[in-house]
Amino acid sequence: MSPVHTVRASRRGFLAAAAATAALAALPAAAHALVEGQNYTRLKNPQPVDSGKKIEVLEFFSYGCPHCRDLDPELVAWHKTVPADVEFRRVPVDYGREQWAVLAKAYYTLEALGVEEKLTPEVFAALHDRKTPLFQDKAFFDWAASKGLDRKKVEDTYNSFGVTSKFNRARAIAKTYNVQSVPLVIVDGKFQVSSD
Repeated sequence: MSPVHTVRASRRGFLAAAAATAALAALPAAAHALVEGQNYTRLKNPQPVDSGKKIEVLEFFSYGCPHCRDLDPELVAWHKTVPADVEFRRVPVDYGREQWAVLAKAYYTLEALGVEEKLTPEVFAALHDRKTPLFQDKAFFDWAASKGLDRKKVEDTYNSFGVTSKFNRARAIAKTYNVQSVPLVIVDGKFQVSSD
């Protein structure tokens, strides 16, 4: 199998494990389909979730991460098939890097403007294919305007209390889960999905 096929198979396995682990969170009988320590690990310190009775699936990611970019098309397809009792949420991380902090705020800006799902693949393409420096706030504002968004509204949203609050909350969540690498998927505050 070629390296490209291995990566694609690994991504499919990663998402299959995430879906199955979400099922595991709801139905302990689903455990026979997964191998603890191979497909997922149980967190030593389970965390409360924000999703109420729904199963919470968090993807920790960064637009600056090439592996997150590779996973994105598979993740988008998977997200379309998520059952009603699962709540999926992305959490951008910055690891204290100024450039990734700009990208995290860009994510929350697009989310606040209701265009995140549409534009996320384009953000990844601009950064990784065209080397557009979206990790600079002014470049992000210009890029967003080139996509038909009002530049002033993008800038105001980016600098808003709401985006800053979500960004700070994302940092706190990443710290709570001790996120060391991305992409990382956590299911229901109890399980970490492995990409192996």
